[in-house]
Amino acid sequence: MRKRFTAALSIAALALTLSACDGSSEAADTPDSTGAAVAAEIPQPERIPETCEAPDGGNLRIGLVTPNLQALFFNQINTGAQTIADEADVDLQIISANDDPIQQANAVENLVAKNVQAVIVAAIDTEGIKPALKAAAAAGVKVVAVDGIVEDPAVSTQVGTSNEESGAQMGEFLLEAADGDAGPVGIVGALNSTIQLERQKGFEDAIKSGGMEVGTVVDGKNVQETAQSSAENLLTGNPNLEYVYATGEPALIGLVSGVKNQNAQDRVSIVGWDLSDAAVDGLQEGYVKGVVQQNTFQFGYDAMTAAVDLSCGREVESTIPVPTQIVTPSNVDDYLYYLKK
Repeated sequence: MRKRFTAALSIAALALTLSACDGSSEAADTPDSTGAAVAAEIPQPERIPETCEAPDGGNLRIGLVTPNLQALFFNQINTGAQTIADEADVDLQIISANDDPIQQANAVENLVAKNVQAVIVAAIDTEGIKPALKAAAAAGVKVVAVDGIVEDPAVSTQVGTSNEESGAQMGEFLLEAADGDAGPVGIVGALNSTIQLERQKGFEDAIKSGGMEVGTVVDGKNVQETAQSSAENLLTGNPNLEYVYATGEPALIGLVSGVKNQNAQDRVSIVGWDLSDAAVDGLQEGYVKGVVQQNTFQFGYDAMTAAVDLSCGREVESTIPVPTQIVTPSNVDDYLYYLKK
C-alpha cells in the first residue's frame, strides 16, 4: 500500500499543482553557487495603494483583528498587512482575539470607538461576528473579511479561498492517491471554527462520493496541544487507521506530533492544511502526503490594500479570490518561504 500510495500521489500532485494560479515563477527554487536548491523568497505585493488623509487629518487608521498570534498562518497575514501599511504610510493596529469569538467582537467594537477608518477581520465565528461588523459599518467604518467568508452586507470585500472547495480538492487528492482503498479516514478538526468545518465538509463529501469511508472525527479546538492529545486518542482508539486529515495548522501540527509520539509514521498517511516546521518535516520524511497551502502573505496584501482603497473612496471588488496550492514531498522545497513570519 505504501508504494502504491506514493506513486499515485505524484500524479495527483502534478495535476493539482498545475491547476493552481499562484504563479509558479515566484514559488520555484533558484540554484545557489553550489547548484543546490534555495527556497524562493516571500512574494512581494504587486501594488501599493495610494493613501489619503483620515477625515480628521493625519494618517489613515486601520485595525486588523486576528484569531490568534500562535499560528504561522495568521502571523503571515499580519506581515502582509503590515508591509502594505508601512509602504502606504498607514497606521495599523493588530489585535489578537486569543481564539475567543467574544473577544474578537469586542475588539472590533473597541476599534470603532477609536475612530478607525477600516477594520479587517479574520473571523473565528463567521455568524457570531456579524453584529459587531454591522455596527462598524453603521458607524461608517469599512469592513474587510479575510480568510473566513462573512456573508453580510456590512462586509465591503471578502479576501480568501473557498475553504469547502479546497477541502474537496484535498479529498480528491487522497482518493487518487489511495487508489481504491476504502479507508476509513480519521479527521482531526476544529469544531469551533466555521472555516474548518467548511474544509471538513468539502473533504468528507469528496471522499464519500469516491467510495472512501469517514472514520472517527476528533476535536482539536484549533489549539495545538488539544489537537495533539485528540490525535493520539484517535490513533490509540483506531490502531489500524491508515489515513488522517487535519483541517488547519494547529490540527496538523498536533497530528504530526501525535503520529511521531506513537511511532506511527510507517502506517499512517497524513493530509491537511497549512505549512509549518512540523508539516515540512513530515513532508520531507514522507508520511505527510499533501498539505493545502494558502497564499497567506497575499491575504494580508490584498486585505490591507482593499481597506486603504475603501477608506479613500475607491471602488473595490466585493470578492478577491486567493488561490491555493497542494504541497507534496516532491515540491515542498518550492514553498519553504511559508515558514517565515
